[in-house]
Amino acid sequence: MTIHTCPIQPLRPAAAEDSGHRFDAGRHWAASLELGFESRQEGHLLDAMQLDASGEAPPITRMTRARHEGPLRVQRPFYPEGKHGCCHVYLLHPPGGLVSGDALNIRARLDSNSHALLTTPAAAKLYKADSHGVAWAQHTTLSVADGATLEWLPQETLAFDGSRGEQTTSIHLTGEARCVGWEILALGRPASDLPFATGLLEQRFELTRDGKPLWQERQTLDPAHPRFKGKWGQGGATVQATLWAVGLEDEPEAIEALRETMPPSHRWAVTRRRGVLLLRYLGNERNEAWNLCQQAWEILRPRLTGKPAHVPRIWLT
Repeated sequence: MTIHTCPIQPLRPAAAEDSGHRFDAGRHWAASLELGFESRQEGHLLDAMQLDASGEAPPITRMTRARHEGPLRVQRPFYPEGKHGCCHVYLLHPPGGLVSGDALNIRARLDSNSHALLTTPAAAKLYKADSHGVAWAQHTTLSVADGATLEWLPQETLAFDGSRGEQTTSIHLTGEARCVGWEILALGRPASDLPFATGLLEQRFELTRDGKPLWQERQTLDPAHPRFKGKWGQGGATVQATLWAVGLEDEPEAIEALRETMPPSHRWAVTRRRGVLLLRYLGNERNEAWNLCQQAWEILRPRLTGKPAHVPRIWLT
């Protein structure tokens, strides 16, 4: 879906004299994070119970690269599913939100046969733009090699009134790579009677396999546009979510399982196209959207990976 509105003023490249201490349109705070994961064999002796059917030790996914600049980093990797299971990693942004001039770049690469789950410790906040209307930007690029599995499960994003920025997510799959993930966005702060009445957000999503597009989407959220409140568009909803899964062996069966197991509601629907299962939510309850996505993930994960869902510990704190 493409909506044409006034474009967001892009962040210009930072000159040598730019810094986060400026209070004009030249404000620029940059942060980046680059992660790499590899599937490796352990060299030490193992008990017979730890060997696979071929008599070899199962591989272990290791985080082999973690390079960061600015306030964007990770904790150590966790293995709550066992040392040979999925590698869980928490992405940390200590400021807790994006303000005018922030520019976050996140990159992760999963090499062949690795398996990683990436999430965040808390909801991300998109704060009101400064008096100059300077935008923030967040760009995420995820590359998944043949045979690898990525679970991209960030906690929800909260957009405050007056926020201005652009968010892009690009996922590039190779060969038989698999992926499941979601994006959850809540607009305004209804509990404080502070709706998302001004501002401009642009979201772009790209999913490819072997360089060929499977799903591309662009969405502009502008409270001044008729689509924002029109029944043919946003319909005044304050919360939206999209969950996707790629690599399912039997998509129709997975869709049927979702429809039979999850609570029926006109606020969500599921479909598939070009090998991508898509579940959408449009409503006004952030907790409902989160619970819906988590339940769908718990249903889909065994079908995608052969392993039951294991909730990241950070979600329970």
